[in-house]
Amino acid sequence: MTANGPPEPSSSTQQASGPAARGRVTLQILADHLSVSTATVSLALRGSPLVAETTRLRVQQSAREMGYSYNRSAASLRTDRTNILGVGFHDITNPYFAELLAAIEETAAAHGRSILLGTYAENLERQDRVLNTLKEYRPDGMIICAASASTAETFGHLIAAGVPLVQLSREIPELDLDFVGSDDRQGTLLAMEHLIALGHRRIAFLGENQNISTGRNRYSGYCQSLDRHDMPLDPALVYSASGTRENGLKGIHAVLDVDDPPTAAICFNDLTAFGAMLGLRHRGLEAGVDFSLVGCDDVQEAAQWYPALTTIKNFQEEMGRKSAEFLIRRITEPHAPTRRLLLTPELVVRGTTAPPKR
Repeated sequence: MTANGPPEPSSSTQQASGPAARGRVTLQILADHLSVSTATVSLALRGSPLVAETTRLRVQQSAREMGYSYNRSAASLRTDRTNILGVGFHDITNPYFAELLAAIEETAAAHGRSILLGTYAENLERQDRVLNTLKEYRPDGMIICAASASTAETFGHLIAAGVPLVQLSREIPELDLDFVGSDDRQGTLLAMEHLIALGHRRIAFLGENQNISTGRNRYSGYCQSLDRHDMPLDPALVYSASGTRENGLKGIHAVLDVDDPPTAAICFNDLTAFGAMLGLRHRGLEAGVDFSLVGCDDVQEAAQWYPALTTIKNFQEEMGRKSAEFLIRRITEPHAPTRRLLLTPELVVRGTTAPPKR
């Protein structure tokens, strides 16, 4: 975390004779060391133009040498604000969530806030422990991407404690909370329409997962598109698993082994697609030549693969920024009506899709 906010005087009466003094360095100790008032030290550490430049530089240099740090916990007791935003993610090894996190942090910093991150994989018990730990640090609010199979009751302790919450990417519809995400159903519809227009009629879905809203919505778009074009839903072409490279590799092998294999696949996310591309190469096949693949998220890595991945762009930078803005608004206006923002995805056509081989 990065400290934000003006330095505050401490109630400690500990005295120090120089930089080597033991114990916490307070404003009073700095002031005594420099023979100035605590008000001057406080203003100088904030970079106030009310303090002469030479004095300001001398105070700041001494603060660094003596190891002064802003007593945030003491200040938060006085103001009932920590200027900390908690962030709970199930995964940051997926670049999609790393990109969301970067946007949240940048937006928080622009508003004078820091973030405190907790991760819990897809483990409900671990999620409960992590969120309770975050709560103990008294963040002004939290942005949460729920672990798989989370329910409204999962976050009851946070709601009961009055912690302002924003759901990001994954949504539990039963909760009346602010939400920022992408229109995942529409994204899959775009991908399916692209493949069908190329001539594909046997299209697999890799990464079906009913335990998260993104999984349900993306699969719903797949089924809706099949129905729209009078194409049967073949369970043999649906591979159920979480969205990882490993499952993408396993999934492509599974659907290629059916009696009437597909010529294309929609992948739950880009990681699944990367694994599927490797799986195709294990079979001596190449995406965009022998088989068509569409990912979802458009992480930065997607454009760097060869061939570059055709995928659905979900605008995660905008999602992260908006979630932080929603939370800051919720903190300052706790009784405002809840807001739900669905960003409209876009299809990014690159090198992994082509008409089926005849």
